[in-house]
Amino acid sequence: MFKTISSDLKAGLVVFLVALPLCLGISVAQGVNPLAGLIAGVIGGIVVAMISGSNLSVSGPAAGLTATVLAALFPEKFGLSIPALSFDAFLVSVMIAGCFQVVLGVIKAGIIGHYIPVAVIKGMLSGIGIILVEKQIPHLFGHDKDPEGDFQFQQSDGENTFTEMFRVVDDISVGATIIGLSCLALLIFWNTGFVKKNRILSMFPGPLVVVVVGVLINLGLNMYAPDVAVQGKHLVDMPDLSTWDKLRSNMVFADFSALGNAHVWSVGIALGLIASIESLLGVEAVDKLDPEFNTTPTNRELIAQGAGNILCGFIGGIPITSVIVRSSANVSAGAKSKLSSITHGLLLLTAIFLIPSVLEMIPLSALAAILILTGWKLFLPTKGTVKTFLASVRLGLTKIGLKIGDTVKDKEVFREGLAQLLPFLVTLIVMYFTDLLKGVAAGLFVGIIFILRQNFKDPFRLLADTIDGQKFYFIRLQQNVTFINKGKFIEFFHSVEPGSKVVIDGGRCSFIDRDVLETITEFKQSSQMKNIEVTLEGITEVEILSKH
Repeated sequence: MFKTISSDLKAGLVVFLVALPLCLGISVAQGVNPLAGLIAGVIGGIVVAMISGSNLSVSGPAAGLTATVLAALFPEKFGLSIPALSFDAFLVSVMIAGCFQVVLGVIKAGIIGHYIPVAVIKGMLSGIGIILVEKQIPHLFGHDKDPEGDFQFQQSDGENTFTEMFRVVDDISVGATIIGLSCLALLIFWNTGFVKKNRILSMFPGPLVVVVVGVLINLGLNMYAPDVAVQGKHLVDMPDLSTWDKLRSNMVFADFSALGNAHVWSVGIALGLIASIESLLGVEAVDKLDPEFNTTPTNRELIAQGAGNILCGFIGGIPITSVIVRSSANVSAGAKSKLSSITHGLLLLTAIFLIPSVLEMIPLSALAAILILTGWKLFLPTKGTVKTFLASVRLGLTKIGLKIGDTVKDKEVFREGLAQLLPFLVTLIVMYFTDLLKGVAAGLFVGIIFILRQNFKDPFRLLADTIDGQKFYFIRLQQNVTFINKGKFIEFFHSVEPGSKVVIDGGRCSFIDRDVLETITEFKQSSQMKNIEVTLEGITEVEILSKH
């Protein structure tokens, strides 16, 4: 850790600048006091990072939990007839969610995270990237009506991601636009090789430079063009905690009398389940981004997230998960250890009490520039996905008479890459229009279809030949033969010609499902009626119950 202090401190500063508007925005989107979002950010950055086994994952309030939180606090918005929870009762649900996550970690349920296909993870990352870019475009031009933390396609104000971008035309802030575009251009320049090779410039993180420049530009506008300068709602809005009384009035603690409320428990279990899935998805995604290819212990991660949520619920924070946007910014900023996450948490804590007035000078458009570039880096698809997509386009053009490229090669690329491309696209598209969990579920469904299709096609290798007029079939089973393969065996057995000889070799097979063994046994027993000679090698027949 000591060898990487410099890079971790710089990365922690970058993550802080990304996390600050999201902590504030997500709490506003969830209809609670902004302080609750900052508390969650501090706990996620410090407590969860210290317990977690991940070096690069950053935890905090998650946009993916917004719908669940709103449904608990404001059920009437969703047309639900269930009673609304007060915030102090909801905090008990958050603690219950944390306890549930700890239990999941203890019983080793975290292994579920390792079964998520890579294509789905990549689709999820790209989907988050697109959403982040499009959600920040209005803020870049000073259209700040939708909270920073609202990642839903259908917004609570009746607009959606598309229409919100078009609304920018009627609500452009000249000052915010000048600052936003200047900061975005500067940040792009800061990511070029020129800056990376310059020993002095490379010492300063691009996002920090962008924020300082954004503040300076706005100070200049205040001096020379006050009508254009960014004011009020276009700047970071911190809660006023300047006195002990103001801090106490903003703090809310869990009301343990709510433990007797069954609805509090149902909300807690729902939160715990959703937060656990999102955290497992988050650490799996971060592991894919990790340049050192580390693997996060998922059971330990669930325990860490659970501990964080227990503390959040106790002292008034909204629920937390491992968050991909912050984690991605952490990786991009060159973090090497969990010190970067802890640093970002300490900076958030400092921001709450010591420098709120300084942070309130930061234009939201400057922060939007940082988030747009972060989203763009997440969105960039892999070379394999691009090759498969281009191959499919060229094949489509070939069918209408426009031949572009090598058709044979395109067919091979398309056939090999389709199992990756379709789950990727389905995850991305469904997630964009709904939410993260629905997108991942849809991508998993498509991925499972491909797995079933592949298993149905390839449970064994078949050699067929005709010797002296008799048909010979030699079947060598694959290493694992499951019930999914049963249909392929039945299909093949029906196609065997009468009078043939069939040899089924299971010598290299380490597992054969009982359903398949029964199918093979039934075929051998019934083959005598068709004068088919069946020889089993390395396979033991099973007892078949009489059928009446």
